[in-house]
Amino acid sequence: MGHREDLLEGAKRCLLEKGFMRTTARDIVKESGTNLGSIGYHYGSKDALLVEAFIALVEPMGDGFEGAGEEGGAEPGSLEHFQKVWDGIIRSVPATRPIWMLTLEVVTQGERLAGIRELLIEAQKEGRSGLAALFTGIEESELPEDVVEGEGRLYTTLLNGLMVQWLFDPASATTAEQLTEGLRRVMERARSRERADSR
Repeated sequence: MGHREDLLEGAKRCLLEKGFMRTTARDIVKESGTNLGSIGYHYGSKDALLVEAFIALVEPMGDGFEGAGEEGGAEPGSLEHFQKVWDGIIRSVPATRPIWMLTLEVVTQGERLAGIRELLIEAQKEGRSGLAALFTGIEESELPEDVVEGEGRLYTTLLNGLMVQWLFDPASATTAEQLTEGLRRVMERARSRERADSR
């Protein structure tokens, strides 16, 4: 590995251990075995390096969701599939917890982290598409825009809220079964209201 790759790997380790706000250029140099001049030469600045390191950490997270809900043959769009996908996502939490903690820091400190906020906004767009594909069973490249913007936004909102619960207190966090039961009740109430309104 060259200095550029060493710096990136060192920055990733620093982010996971210290977060954005507490990671210094000297921390990265110490962790990567390089020198301060290498940061400017290869990345322009410490912040630019940390942004690249954050991207490198976050990008593979979606891969952990791949296959969620595929076991058991539940039909996409069904409550059973909905529950299986959330089961798979929740099972990924222990492995991705440090990255979720880092993301939470970015959300709460975004205005102080140059360039990161825009990155997260773009990542949210991609996340909506990926989640919509998981739940609907439609290939991501074939998803209609209204599905991404409607259902994708719903799933992203649920995911972000669920992750905050699991980071705060896993023992009391909402389970896939509870989330599915809540959705089932909402659907039943909406159907009952529609039937009552049609009389």
